[in-house]
Order: sequence, then structure tokens, then C-alpha cells
Amino acid sequence: MKSLFTFIFCLLISSTKLLGTVEADSLAQKWKKDFNTGVNLNQSSFSDNWKGGGSNTFAIGWFLNHSAKVVNNNWRLNSDLNLQVGFLQNRTQSLRKNVDRIFYEFKAGYRISPKWDFYGSTNFQSQFFKGIEYSKKNKLGIPIDSLVSNIFAPAYLTTSMGLEYHPQKSFYTRIGIGSLRQTFVFDERISRAGLYGLQRPGDNIRNQFVFQYLMNIEKDIFQNINMKARYSALIDYFRIGRTDGIVHRLDANFTMKVNKYVSTNLQAVLFRDYDQDPNWQFSQILAMGVLYRLGN
Repeated sequence: MKSLFTFIFCLLISSTKLLGTVEADSLAQKWKKDFNTGVNLNQSSFSDNWKGGGSNTFAIGWFLNHSAKVVNNNWRLNSDLNLQVGFLQNRTQSLRKNVDRIFYEFKAGYRISPKWDFYGSTNFQSQFFKGIEYSKKNKLGIPIDSLVSNIFAPAYLTTSMGLEYHPQKSFYTRIGIGSLRQTFVFDERISRAGLYGLQRPGDNIRNQFVFQYLMNIEKDIFQNINMKARYSALIDYFRIGRTDGIVHRLDANFTMKVNKYVSTNLQAVLFRDYDQDPNWQFSQILAMGVLYRLGN
């Protein structure tokens, strides 16, 4: 295990020096940028004497995406920001959120062949608002609402070094042999509960040396229909061979453009982290809304 730490340390040092040698000439090509933001709406209402059944509901969501890329003979640089938040209100329940995400990733890949890069990346994920588990029964069997997450509780920062393979323009895969995953829980109410794999109740930070495997695909599958899918696996070096040592996450997003300003979006997430829950977690959102886009 000591040799493993030595290897990872040497890899991080050499990668830092490599990324620090980027010259102005290698970035002469202008950044290709894309920015879009919008609002999604969903609403249903029924009269008091409506015999078909149903409940008045209203949902609103906001999203912002920004990406910037540079691809030249020496480098593949990529910056991605994704922000989402949404709320749902129906007649019989209080206002609740139905989507909440902060995601940012920067990746620098130095070309060592036409299809292979040596890369370094930093990935950050968290949320904006409190996460509540509704009507969970306590030890007395009484339903209560429990706080289970909040902004920076948890937050995940993953720094990775390794190799990236680009067999085609729409697909790439990463093998991160030297990766550090840090979990931050800065809400004392949540950290005292010992959630998210913290070693002791009250801890705020957890460090894990992990092996990262990632696949990403983005392409137009039909006219005006775009698909994005991203799968990542994080394998804890200290728990190799154990079922609780792997974190799986699959994000899939389908966007259909109705026109320049209106789009329909289907988003699904499949997630498994034993430090959160031993079972698979799943979320799905179908929304239609207005879109504003800028790019070059």
C-alpha cells in the first residue's frame, strides 16, 4: 500500500508540471462556448366538483448550462457548469423541491496520440437547498420530516489524473488511476448523524483514494433530438472486491427542440452509493419550457 501512495504522489506531481507547461500558442484557438438557460413549467387544475379525481398541482424549474471547449493539436480542454433547481406544489402538500443540483467540472487533456490524452480533471457536486425525507417514521412509529441533506452537506470534490480515450467525436472514456474523492458535510445536524460515510459523528471531511472509470456520449440521435449520457464508477482502493466499495452513477438526458425558444427535456439519474443507501436511487423528470441560448 505504501508503494501505491508513492505512485499516486509521483503521478500527481508529474501531472501538475505537465499541465503547467501550457503555452499561449497552444491555446491560440478561441474557446468554443455554449450558454443556455430557461424555465420549465407544469400545471394542472380541477374544479371542486371534478368527479374524475385529481389534485391541483404547479411545478416550476430553472436551469443554467455553460460549456467552453478548446481542441487543438496539443490540448483538449473542457469546462462544464450545470445548475438546476425546481419546486412542486400541490393542493394537499407543502412546497417541495423536485430537482436540485450544482455540478462543475474542468478537464485538461494533453494529447499523447490522435486518440489518447493524458488528463487531469476536477469535479464538484452539491445542491442549493435542504433535502427533506418526508413522513419517515421515528422509533415510536410517528411520521416526521427528517433533514437528510443541505448545501455543502454533502458536497463532493473529485480530482483525477489518468488516461482518456477518444475513439470518435461523440464518445470518450476515462481511466483515472490516481483520483482523490473528498466528501464535505458542513451542516452540523447532518454530520452529527454520521451520514455519507463519515468515520465519526461530527466529522466534516472524508478523503478516499479511488480508481475512476467514466464513459460519456453526446450526439444527435434524430433531427432536433439530442442525447447526452454519462456513466461513472468510483472504486475505493481500500475496499476493492467489496460491493460497498463502488459508487455508480448514470445520468441520461434527452432534449427535443420544438423551435428556437421552446424545448422538451427528459432527464433520468440512476445512482448507487452504499455510504448513502445500499439500494439503487432513481429520479426522472419530464419537462417543457422556454430556452434562451448563446454560443459561438
